[in-house]
Amino acid sequence: MMESRVEEATSRLESVVAQMGDPDIVSDHQRYRALASEHRHLVPIVETGQALFEKRRALAEARALLDEKDPDLVEMAREEVAALEVDVPALERALHRLLLPRDPVDSKDVILEVRAGTGGDEAALFAADVFRMYTRYAESKGWAVELLSANENDLGGLKEVVASVTGTDVFGTLRFESGVHRVQRIPLTEAQGRIHTSACTVAILPEADEIEVDIPENDLRIDTYRASGAGGQHVNKTESAIRITHIPSGLVVACQDERSQQKNKSRALKVLRAKLLEMKEAAAHSERATLRTILRNNMSLHMENSYLKSFTSS
Repeated sequence: MMESRVEEATSRLESVVAQMGDPDIVSDHQRYRALASEHRHLVPIVETGQALFEKRRALAEARALLDEKDPDLVEMAREEVAALEVDVPALERALHRLLLPRDPVDSKDVILEVRAGTGGDEAALFAADVFRMYTRYAESKGWAVELLSANENDLGGLKEVVASVTGTDVFGTLRFESGVHRVQRIPLTEAQGRIHTSACTVAILPEADEIEVDIPENDLRIDTYRASGAGGQHVNKTESAIRITHIPSGLVVACQDERSQQKNKSRALKVLRAKLLEMKEAAAHSERATLRTILRNNMSLHMENSYLKSFTSS
């Protein structure tokens, strides 16, 4: 089965490479991006499969040499068999993992949100440390981090920060980072050396494009205002900051980091689409959970009725 799956992946990879060279597809950004994502998924399958099959052939050849009469050749073959009997199962496990069904959302870029929780200024400093950790990790993975908005305190901490992280399988890697993160330490703001517990919340939202989340203009209330905080001569003197309210859901997104009002609007809409997609997926998950509960209850009731019928008939 593995060989047939690898053959299918190899054939599909050849087709994808051919399509990526088509000028019409290159000009279609959405389609080209989907093909590039599929290409990144297929390459390790094909490479791992080819390596596995080569190791298997080498193992069969080395085992055949064990029947030779030359003791030196047999000893060399025995050493090779021992090494290959380690490599082959490892490659089989790796290929098995690569062939597991993928969640299509895993390949998406993400909106990363970090918000300080309980702990005052120390929580803001902790939130800044957590955000710095994610940016360093993103750099190590070759991902790009674009700051969308940030609210700093006087000590250099972050009350909240929102960033876009783009790269390969970003959501699949970070999706389980969402939640509350806590730390116990002696904060810089503590004069008496006491240990404090601080917390921040992290949200990892898959980015949604306009096809996935269509937002009618009538559903939006867009307000402009002057940005606050440091920003030079321009940013605090013009109404470049944007606040977008999604009327049906009540979600509010603001962005003021760019000098251009249009750029701030584009960034705010990116965050809003991600939040709406998360709400949509959460509602679908809740609906599926409710349906499973109903089916489970119906099955239990059916089994109970069947038991009662068999009991009364006997």
